[in-house]
Amino acid sequence: MHIVFDGEIIFWRGPAPWYFVTVPEVESREIKAISNVVTYGWGVIPVRVRIGDTEWKTSLFPKDDRYLVPIKADIRKAEQLEEGDEVTVELEIQE
Repeated sequence: MHIVFDGEIIFWRGPAPWYFVTVPEVESREIKAISNVVTYGWGVIPVRVRIGDTEWKTSLFPKDDRYLVPIKADIRKAEQLEEGDEVTVELEIQE
């Protein structure tokens, strides 16, 4: 499954702070529909992600019936991204 969407980089101020982009509702439902086949536990979904010229592997995290794409510091630095920036995210679900 290949998904492309636009989203805002948000900062989550949890016990371990992270930056994320939230997968939109419709695309999250599509991912949820195949989640039992592709998850490796705790509902996380392995994906290949591209923002700009940077591509990496990570896992989507389920949150409130949607999924979050974690954006690591090295990715933000490579693409010169900050909280609040709008980005185009390309996701490829890995099996």
